[in-house]
Amino acid sequence: MNATMSLDKTQHQPVMLDQVLSIISPQHGGIFIDCTFGGGGYSQAILKHPNTKVFAIDRDKLTKKYANQLANKFPKRFNFNLSKFSNLKNIFNLNPSPKAIVFDLGVSSFQLSDYERGFSFQSTGNLSMQMGINKYSAFDVVNNLDKRNLASIIKILGQEKDGKIIANQIVRYRTKKPINTSEELANIIRRAKKNYSRFKTNPATKTFLAIRIFINQELSELISGLFAATELLKNGGILAVVSFNSLEDKIVKNFFNYYSSLNKNPSRYLPQKEEKPNLFKLFLKKPLTPNKKEISKNIRSRSAKLRYAIRNDNSFFYSNEIQKKFQKIFNVEEIML
Repeated sequence: MNATMSLDKTQHQPVMLDQVLSIISPQHGGIFIDCTFGGGGYSQAILKHPNTKVFAIDRDKLTKKYANQLANKFPKRFNFNLSKFSNLKNIFNLNPSPKAIVFDLGVSSFQLSDYERGFSFQSTGNLSMQMGINKYSAFDVVNNLDKRNLASIIKILGQEKDGKIIANQIVRYRTKKPINTSEELANIIRRAKKNYSRFKTNPATKTFLAIRIFINQELSELISGLFAATELLKNGGILAVVSFNSLEDKIVKNFFNYYSSLNKNPSRYLPQKEEKPNLFKLFLKKPLTPNKKEISKNIRSRSAKLRYAIRNDNSFFYSNEIQKKFQKIFNVEEIML
């Protein structure tokens, strides 16, 4: 994609944009943080309203070419940082506080369409899947991890029931030659899955998701980002998150429930939980989803779920309850090569 191409002409389509905008209402002005700048869809839509300022972050260095375009167009209203969620609190110390902080957790269209990045099943470039600021690549994982850990990653992070079978096939294949491309890996997984022709989606989908989550530490980064955003927001500030897989959505759902009035005692027969202040008000128990029109225009939006909550004026406090609830998942992300 040409670096000089305008943002309006890029192929990136921000998911559930209309719903997000209706929740954060940029037409009334304010400061906004776009935690997943990507192709700039959310930031650009917010900046169309004159009394807004946007502070954006992204870990992918290739997003800077889109960020530079917005910075040139809105030099006093747009700021970009190349960083990860876990650095959110260190980057921003805003006064007044943000009106809204938005996370779009999906892989951007330009990442998927760039076959050199290795996110696509058809990619014949290097087996990478790196979103940026990584310790290792997908090539390192599939060619170096032992069979037990590889199976754990695929089964737990990808929720793939055939994790052990797929790991066996990967290890057997790599004894003959390294696995160099995503296309090669997808073919190995396809052979490992029985009766793959009956699957509606590519049989490698869950394994690719698992490896991508692992090398980018996506779930650990998500929980770090949620804590940082909650601490940054003040009374009336909105935290909105668009997730794309069940693990992400479970973490977001449990985070919002824990810090709101929905964190109820699981049983009347158990000891009452210690009272704690709520930090959020929730308006919906179930997530918002894309309408049929959006899905027909952008098939990648079909799995999206949007949850949001509004911050109150109670002081922030950290709790490790969410961390403990998902400890098994976070332990898998900590596997060392």
